[in-house]
Amino acid sequence: MGERVKATEEALALIHLLRDKHGPIMFHQSGGCCDGSSPMCYPVGDLILGDQDVCLGEVGDAQFYMHKNQYEYWKHTQIILDVVDGRGGMFSLDGVEGKRFLTRSRAFSKEELTELNLI
Repeated sequence: MGERVKATEEALALIHLLRDKHGPIMFHQSGGCCDGSSPMCYPVGDLILGDQDVCLGEVGDAQFYMHKNQYEYWKHTQIILDVVDGRGGMFSLDGVEGKRFLTRSRAFSKEELTELNLI
């Protein structure tokens, strides 16, 4: 079945580093406010999730969420968590590591959309 979210090897390495330093972590895909559309990384429990947040899956044992309104735009795509050089969002744990998480995406195939009950 098509995964809604996955991570590159570089992203998994940074996730493991952050988990070693901070304990369990989670992601929330920003809606574009303070830090653009960056995936934000938090210690589990630091961001209060609401009924409007959708869990897309896990990457490196970290759950990945996004607001349901934003999910409506992204539901036909696979989210690929990647890492690039640079500072992350000021509230995100990757901010001081010299690397930052970045969301890439690709459209699901017709077969994947069928498997995910999107068509």
